[in-house]
Amino acid sequence: MLKTYNYPKYPFRTPPELSGKGGDAYQVVVVGAGPVGLSAAIDLAQSGASVVLLDDDETVSVGSRGVCYAKRTLEILDRLKVGDACVAKGVTWNVGRTFFDEKEVYSFNLQPHSGHKRPGMINLQQYYLEEYLIERAHRLPELDLRFKSKVVAVSPQADGVQLEVKTPEGDYSLRADWLIVADGARSGIRRELGLDIEGRIFNDRFLIADVVMKADYPAERWFWFDPPFHRGQSVLLHKQADNVWRIDFQLGWQADPEEEKKPERVIPRIRAMLGDDREFELEWVSVYTFQCRRMQSFRQGRVLFVGDAAHQVSPFGARGANSGIQDTDNLCWKLQLVIKGLAPESLMDSYSAERTWAADENILNSTRSTDFITPKTKTSQMFRNAVLDLARDHDFARALVNSGRLSVPACLSESTLNTPDSDVFASYMLPGMPMDDAPIRRDGRDTWLLDQLGGRFGLLRYIGENGAAPDSLEIQALQALLGREVSVQTLFVAAPGAASLAEVAVAGKDFVVLVDEKGLFQQRYDTSDGSVYLIRPDQHICARWRFFNQDSVAGALQTAIGH
Repeated sequence: MLKTYNYPKYPFRTPPELSGKGGDAYQVVVVGAGPVGLSAAIDLAQSGASVVLLDDDETVSVGSRGVCYAKRTLEILDRLKVGDACVAKGVTWNVGRTFFDEKEVYSFNLQPHSGHKRPGMINLQQYYLEEYLIERAHRLPELDLRFKSKVVAVSPQADGVQLEVKTPEGDYSLRADWLIVADGARSGIRRELGLDIEGRIFNDRFLIADVVMKADYPAERWFWFDPPFHRGQSVLLHKQADNVWRIDFQLGWQADPEEEKKPERVIPRIRAMLGDDREFELEWVSVYTFQCRRMQSFRQGRVLFVGDAAHQVSPFGARGANSGIQDTDNLCWKLQLVIKGLAPESLMDSYSAERTWAADENILNSTRSTDFITPKTKTSQMFRNAVLDLARDHDFARALVNSGRLSVPACLSESTLNTPDSDVFASYMLPGMPMDDAPIRRDGRDTWLLDQLGGRFGLLRYIGENGAAPDSLEIQALQALLGREVSVQTLFVAAPGAASLAEVAVAGKDFVVLVDEKGLFQQRYDTSDGSVYLIRPDQHICARWRFFNQDSVAGALQTAIGH
């Protein structure tokens, strides 16, 4: 038990298969009710898919585990209806500081510019995120969440997957059209299927100590190299909810994990850091090693791997849970189209292609961070310390300091689902990029651009200050897009002076008019009058043009769904 958190216990409920009412195949079965599995199940269920989520536990994760959730992840959680709860409970931060010995040598700001709904990061214990996701899952009638249900066998087939499930009331069989595997780094399903995960394991150990204390330190990420209270090693400090502080101490490969977790070993380390006068209580302690590895392919027929089951990175940079939730964001809209027969099954190959690319980027950055933080030779340590010395006074050296390159979303610029630019844009919002947010007005109320999108394709059509309203032919073409099987919702984004013009032009036409009151949309997307952006359901850009053309948009849409 923790001092600051009471663990919920979710009851086992007899599934229909054990009461003689089962038998039909479910569209999707998800295994693993951590943040990644829950996100996948919720995303599919809230868009209408029939989902069963299986987990062998009866509560949320033990200990804080995942801590940092990045801006892009928070935007996904907004679409899953849990973003507000997470931000309200979590600790918001944007600034990180790096120290060498006792002096600051480097700092960064994850969000130097305003005009975004979500901060660069929040810190929130994983058990809170899981609790909020479970509450959301229980409100979705299409989602059957089953605890104390352990998958003991998996048999892939050409048109689905057969599972054997062990429960307190007996075993049963379950059939799924698709299986999403989110059962973690030690994935039992991955091992049973004989699938390899390749990469590098680092010979070092870190101690996690969550302590409860009242402290006036700012809500920032602090990282020390060779501090006086822990010579020759590294230390990381984060503030979490409920006055819980996460402290990571580098221990070295020779440390005995069981010995180092004992309070008589942990408490002196914390006192050396905080001083004898600081009152604190131990909340949770763990020792971990880390690795950078991934599966060769995240798709094995009708079996799809997400999160730590598919790829693992060292914790420096907060790339674990963030990348896992972004896996599901990429996966679920594609799977939903395939289930509905609106896209070819081969579209699922793009999930593996896009997310293995993202995993490789995460692994590269994570490996570089780990090598800098834990140098394995005297030469590399001398180089690292020289960089830190120079960074105190020289900008060029600060760029080389690597205490963990923090999670950023992948730019899928090489995706086969993109339509390359045929027009010239100055904006960095190129095809493959996740959208930047911007403040916007709708129906006279302040809101956010990303809150108007998600779950379906969107077309953003800009009307400039002196622009013309769309003519009747364009309106008809846009309505035809909305009426397609894979529908495209049009949102007119208008400069303030053109807003009333746009509203009159599209009145009663099932279109949305957004007002770019502060001009940040125009600035970030480099729009001129008539510019058009086609947006995927996961809020990635897949095409853009200077002017609307029905055939161009229809062709880009076909490309985006794998035709």
